[in-house]
Order: sequence, then C-alpha cells, then structure tokens
Amino acid sequence: MKKWNKCLLAALIIALLYLVYSLFYWGQAAGVEDGAQALGASIATVMVMPHLVCTLIAAIFNVLGMLLNRRAFALTAGILYAVAMVLFPMYFFFVVVEMILCFIAFARMKTSV
Repeated sequence: MKKWNKCLLAALIIALLYLVYSLFYWGQAAGVEDGAQALGASIATVMVMPHLVCTLIAAIFNVLGMLLNRRAFALTAGILYAVAMVLFPMYFFFVVVEMILCFIAFARMKTSV
C-alpha cells in the first residue's frame, strides 16, 4: 500500500469538513418561511454557489492527487482552492489552509517521468 501525502490528506479532511458544514448551513438558510428572508437567503446562496462548486472540484482533484500520487492533481487542487478563494473573498479563511497545504504537497512530491 502506498503512503499518502500527509499535506494532501490534511487538506482533504479540512475541505470535506467545510463542505459538510456549508451543506448544513446553506440548507438551513434555504428553509426559511418569511418572504423577505427567503429572498435574502436565495440571493446569498446564488452568490456563494460558485465558491462551493469550485471547492468541491478542488477536493476531487485533492483526492486524485493523494490516491494517485500525482503532482499535477495536487497543483490543480491548490489552484482551484485559490480560485474558490477569489470567487467568494468573505470565506477565504475556509480555503486558504487547503490551498497552502496543496502547494506544499506539490513542492514536496517527486516528479514522475
């Protein structure tokens, strides 16, 4: 059995925890009854959705980089975490650690030719 990259594993765990938290938080926000609150929750959900989708795709590349031990997937995950950070800057602190860990993992991985 191959050893998994610890940085990628830590980034994946943090990302999955954040995605589960977001699922519950935004799912609860969408269940409001008042018309004005429902409108506000809908607008907020539409604003944060690109960030969450990009974070999910980054987590998928994170898994691929960890399981297949490929530098390109680790780099792609790091870049996608950075893009997710730019897409919704108010939540940058949820993805900045994952981004840094993916770039560290990329730098530490050996090139495979």
